[in-house]
Amino acid sequence: MKKPIMFMDNKKIKLWAAISLALTLSGCVTDSVNRAPASPSTPWQPDPQTRQAVVSSFALAENDQILAAPPSAEIQSGHEYQLAGLIDIAQMQNPDTRLAWQQARQAALGVGLAESVFLPIITASVVGGYQHTRTPLPYEIGDQRNLRTHSHEVVPALMMQWLLFDFGQRRALLKAAEQISFASNIGFNGVHQKIIFDVTRTYYQYGAAQSRRQNTEQMLRNSRQILDAAESRRKQGVATIVEVAQAKQLVAQAEMNWVVAGNVERDAKQALFASLGIPANTVLKVGFPAYQSPSIPVSAPTPKMIEQALARRPDVQASYALAQAAKEGVSAAEADYLPKIYVAGALASGHGQFDIQGLPAIGQQTSSSSILLGVTLPLYDGGMRAIRVKEAESRAASAHETFKKTRDTAAREIVVAADALQSATAANKASLNLVKTAMVTYDAAFDAYKHGVGTITVANEAANNLLAAQQVDIDARTSVLVTAANLAFVMGEMTQAPLP
Repeated sequence: MKKPIMFMDNKKIKLWAAISLALTLSGCVTDSVNRAPASPSTPWQPDPQTRQAVVSSFALAENDQILAAPPSAEIQSGHEYQLAGLIDIAQMQNPDTRLAWQQARQAALGVGLAESVFLPIITASVVGGYQHTRTPLPYEIGDQRNLRTHSHEVVPALMMQWLLFDFGQRRALLKAAEQISFASNIGFNGVHQKIIFDVTRTYYQYGAAQSRRQNTEQMLRNSRQILDAAESRRKQGVATIVEVAQAKQLVAQAEMNWVVAGNVERDAKQALFASLGIPANTVLKVGFPAYQSPSIPVSAPTPKMIEQALARRPDVQASYALAQAAKEGVSAAEADYLPKIYVAGALASGHGQFDIQGLPAIGQQTSSSSILLGVTLPLYDGGMRAIRVKEAESRAASAHETFKKTRDTAAREIVVAADALQSATAANKASLNLVKTAMVTYDAAFDAYKHGVGTITVANEAANNLLAAQQVDIDARTSVLVTAANLAFVMGEMTQAPLP
């Protein structure tokens, strides 16, 4: 009776050992919650094993791995870049171009993946094993109480499976992949067109900001001249202290305008750098050649012009291609109702050895080959195929409506852009006359005040009106340039940098 008790004790020990191990492992898993912050108001502490400094606030330790400097643009420090050169930099440095390129490559690889399903699948495998058994004998034979056997075997195999006919399902999937790849390639060109437009827009806006800042500098000089004239007249006893105070107020306002214009110029510079895709601290010299209001013939686009523009717009073409891809998805889903014909083959061989204690080893070697031709036809799947067809039809309908919306939106953008250019051109013509009259008024008011026949109030007002007119003129000229670029962009014509 002692041996069974000892046997039961051993079983209990093994059972408790297994339970303890499982509980220990479970505890290790649940300890993972300690990776999170201890409470909603306690700063998260880094793992000491990562050798990061322990923080006492919500600040984070430095991670040197993210400080690797990205490749910098090859910019010549002494060169003055104009619009064409800036567009070249953007097309090489803007990360959107690399993202679009990778997306186009992924879509192209999707076509290759769809083509691969037309080819057979060949696989090789090797299965090996070893087995040892011990069987107690009912009675002792010699000095042996157990019968031991050993066996091992290795089976290499080569298998082939080839789908011969599936009623066009693979063909539909291939066409869908080709349409998606086509849309990605179009999108790649569209990204470049948008980058060209963004650089053009921010370039002109940066130039306008520089011009506004220069105008505020000129306004500051003018206001100081008025102050000098007021102080001179005050010394002569023909001006009051109120006039001097008004002149000083004009200088202070001009200084504030100059500071604000400088801030706007810096913001416009960073917007240009963002469109280029270069670091914010890049040293880049940008040149703005003197330009007058461009003489751009403006006319409402005809229906024929809109149709031609829609036919070459990247977003419209890409949307149409995606709609065609979704349509092919319906054909692929409907093919699941039809049978599939395939051929399969296999080559296999085996080599094994069986050894019984005390007897000579038994070895054997086998080989087999087979070729099978099969047809599969799912009869019932709980409505899964019907749901897939409905889902594919819904995606196709959604893609078609998206295409229609994209096309209508593009047509509306063309008309609106043409109207905006026409309005900007008219405003630019009016602003030219406004600057001329404001300049004449300012010169006359300032000259009259210096000679004692005018008032400082009129001179100050004329100076402010001149600055306002100059700013309106800059905005109007910039609006003409930007709206002209926008019209070219929405018509799909902004495809390269402007010629120098």
